[in-house]
Amino acid sequence: MLIGVTLGSYFSRQFLKTIFLVFGTVFALVYTLDFVELMRRAGDAEGATAGMMATLALFRTPAVAEQVMPFAILFGSMAALLQLSRKLELVVARAAGISAWQFLQPGLFVALALGVLSITVYNPVSAHLKQRASNMEAKIFTKASQIGGKGIWIRQKSKDGQAIIRADSAVGETATIRGVTVFTFDDHGTFEQRIEAREATLHEGYWELKDARSLTEHDPPQSFKRFVIASNLVPSQVRQTFIAPDSVPFWDLRDSITRMDRAGLDSTRYRLQYDVLLARPLLFIAMVFVAASVSLRFFRFGGVAVMVLGGVAAGFVLYVATELMGELGASGLIGTVVAAWFPAVVGSLLGTLAILYQEDG
Repeated sequence: MLIGVTLGSYFSRQFLKTIFLVFGTVFALVYTLDFVELMRRAGDAEGATAGMMATLALFRTPAVAEQVMPFAILFGSMAALLQLSRKLELVVARAAGISAWQFLQPGLFVALALGVLSITVYNPVSAHLKQRASNMEAKIFTKASQIGGKGIWIRQKSKDGQAIIRADSAVGETATIRGVTVFTFDDHGTFEQRIEAREATLHEGYWELKDARSLTEHDPPQSFKRFVIASNLVPSQVRQTFIAPDSVPFWDLRDSITRMDRAGLDSTRYRLQYDVLLARPLLFIAMVFVAASVSLRFFRFGGVAVMVLGGVAAGFVLYVATELMGELGASGLIGTVVAAWFPAVVGSLLGTLAILYQEDG
């Protein structure tokens, strides 16, 4: 049974107000901390100004704040239910015959709507701003953008055989990588040589390595100012791998995955990002259920502090589960669909179970 329009609108406004308040507070805090950190780094960068750092921090903040959206839903929903309970409005609603499932409907609808908007509108904007921030940061500070702190891995197959390429960093949005190590194999998968180079640039049909050093099993090391390796990749495909998955807008993820699969590149992280975004509305709904499971009986039985700590603990556990499943999915140990949807599904089921126990126990 649906809740009335007037009461539902009122409850929805309460949820929206507290959720936006929590998210806005986190956004401002992230921006302030990032700006302070950038100003500290600006002391070593020539030509960096306070205005540039403020703009860079503004471009970087939406992507960081996007990661805390589920917790804005959680704590915003807890605050909304606490406020409604403190004003005895939930008591009046219960006295009028409205069950917990009915007065949670506005919160669930708000969570669903915010989830859809976050992946269709907010994510493309934050991803675009993060790309601009990465380019701006590379120009101001290092001229090279580090990818996730874990290096870049590229696999290719050409007329010369197979090769696995590892690099420490990529230069802006070019097809140049630095700190390069190449492992080459023949058509049967037998190791041939290891090549180390200061940097490598992908041209049409080949990699050009500079200041290279070749090591084989039987021959002594050899040094080359310029070394060429055949490639079946094109620069546009490789540049795509230099972009972090969370810097690719939601609407472009499917095309990026398709292009990488055709080129024989690993698209696991991009598939995971796509599935995580698709699961986000359900994750937001799970946060409302978790918030309700620790908030509905605040003033009936007391123990407010304990219940709030329970909500914080539940959010922390869900966060750890999300990060753990994300790492497992990114490494390929489990499917990306399972990694993305598991926290949302389990959180929703456990929250629903807790409310069933409290209300119908």
